[in-house]
Amino acid sequence: MHKPVSKLGKHKKPSWDEYFLQMIELIGSRGTCDRGRSGSVIVKDKRILATGYVGAPVGLPDCDEAGHEMQTVTNEDGTISQHCVRTAHAEQNAINNAARVGVPVLGATIYCKMVTCYKCSQSIINAGIVRVVALKDYHSSKRSKEIFKQAGMKLEIINKQVEKYDRQ
Repeated sequence: MHKPVSKLGKHKKPSWDEYFLQMIELIGSRGTCDRGRSGSVIVKDKRILATGYVGAPVGLPDCDEAGHEMQTVTNEDGTISQHCVRTAHAEQNAINNAARVGVPVLGATIYCKMVTCYKCSQSIINAGIVRVVALKDYHSSKRSKEIFKQAGMKLEIINKQVEKYDRQ
């Protein structure tokens, strides 16, 4: 992992965004679907409220145990792709984990591996999260970007690289 260094050669602390974005990789390593081992962290006032990773609902078999549950999807541009629906997304699980123990996320920031899918974007808006910081873009993010803009959300994409899957 990259260690920031100042101009004087001394340790340089990462920004808060860099700090929380570095965490999503570790959180995502717990994921149970090899198509997207993503992690997510919800933060408010520089404090972690909840985390989530790609995983099946509690007590149900996951992709690593039972294989993928693939669904064919027709994308906005007319192309057809395959998506695994066995597991919940990291962002869904972070919001659900906060709700499970009564942690309010109103006014928080969510850090993600990529711009969230349309369904997760809806949940983020409805949960009252006000800022999304994504490490990368997502190949089907057009509608998510539209509703974030309509809802007055702040969306920041750090790296304009588009996340691709081996078997889209």
